[in-house]
Amino acid sequence: MRVTKLGGSGCPVSMLSLGTAGLGNLLGEVSDADALGAVDAAWDVGVRYFDTAPHYGLGLSERRLGEALRGRPRDAYTVSTKVGRVLEPVRRPRGDDRAEGFSVPATHRRRWDFSADGIVRSIEDSLGRLGLDRIDVVYLHDPDDHGEQALREGYPALERLRAQGVVRAIGAGMNQADMLARFVRDTDVDAVLCAGRYSLLDRRAAKELLPEAAARGKSVVVGGVFNSGLLADPRPGATFDYAAAPPDLLDRALWLKAVCERHGVPLRAAALAFPLRHPAVASVLVGARSAAEVRDAAALFARPVPDALWEELGV
Repeated sequence: MRVTKLGGSGCPVSMLSLGTAGLGNLLGEVSDADALGAVDAAWDVGVRYFDTAPHYGLGLSERRLGEALRGRPRDAYTVSTKVGRVLEPVRRPRGDDRAEGFSVPATHRRRWDFSADGIVRSIEDSLGRLGLDRIDVVYLHDPDDHGEQALREGYPALERLRAQGVVRAIGAGMNQADMLARFVRDTDVDAVLCAGRYSLLDRRAAKELLPEAAARGKSVVVGGVFNSGLLADPRPGATFDYAAAPPDLLDRALWLKAVCERHGVPLRAAALAFPLRHPAVASVLVGARSAAEVRDAAALFARPVPDALWEELGV
């Protein structure tokens, strides 16, 4: 597995990386054995960059990832987590977290907090859940409705922690491109994580974010390359951004699939390969819930994609 660095941080990331929202029981339960198996399989195929967040399963993803990595050489892998949602215990837990998408008991509540104190507390809590002595990369998580506090308080706190050597690289992670472009342009982040906005179907990040990152020596980690399912299996009822895909996007996805098939390439392989054609993209983040899903993604990632396919797609 090829490795690159995040911006000027020197922080290494494998070009295929593992997103662990699924290990937090996103959209359904995952057994402890399957969660461990997914991380083990990722390691076996050469993945050395793992992304998590407190939001994912109210800390379950972080706990499972930490357990799966325990015993492996700490300098051999990179872990990123996120800040902005502080988890607070619920005195009398009732119900589950399915309203947020996670099949876990509602033992905690999330509180938005991009203050300096909130950033420090979140990192300390994440270190405890992960069982690690350090976190390599920290992203401000979904500051869409908290942009001013994230820029005024949260980002400077991360910058101080980086200067102190507490973390190696800092940035922001979002499902949009415009605010990420602002972080790249107006701050000294090392990298940003952009989910769903640079794919074969949605190229909004190409307008400003990617050119700004390339010009300034910053890195972009791209997630959501299947746009929540439509590019994995385009068919009636498939989802785009976790909602039913509109007819025009379904037609576009079916056309993409047909073009890929003419060139002997699975659509999912092209979807995984596409982001790395841009020089600002350092890694493609793919989620998985089992060892089989990880091995499938790795095999697709390794498939060569002929230039003639990109030419026909016009990308």
